[in-house]
Amino acid sequence: QVQVVESGGGLVQAGGSLRLSCAASGSILSINNMGWFRQAPGKLRELVATITSGGSTNYAESVKGRFTISRDNAKNTVHLQMNSLKPEDTAVYYCNLEVRALGRPYTDYWGQGTQVTVSS
Repeated sequence: QVQVVESGGGLVQAGGSLRLSCAASGSILSINNMGWFRQAPGKLRELVATITSGGSTNYAESVKGRFTISRDNAKNTVHLQMNSLKPEDTAVYYCNLEVRALGRPYTDYWGQGTQVTVSS
């Protein structure tokens, strides 16, 4: 069984920074792609950033140059450093991990979501 826990959300003023973390635990053999998504009220969930097992990254146009995704393979964690935050970044942020656990094929796991609120 795999558990995925997020942390690091909160309330910040425009221009401020937050760092989100997502940690997976359990009978994990490997993690392929890791990513962050977000969902604002009344909107669809959207991709924010992804990182492959080799470290290649991809970002939504709206966050390029402001957000940085990183991973620690030894700790099965992924981070999202968010700088120069804007009110339009307000959303619930979810991590998504492609995990191969003992006795199972690669499976997508989602974090519980963490609220990020940016005030103007």
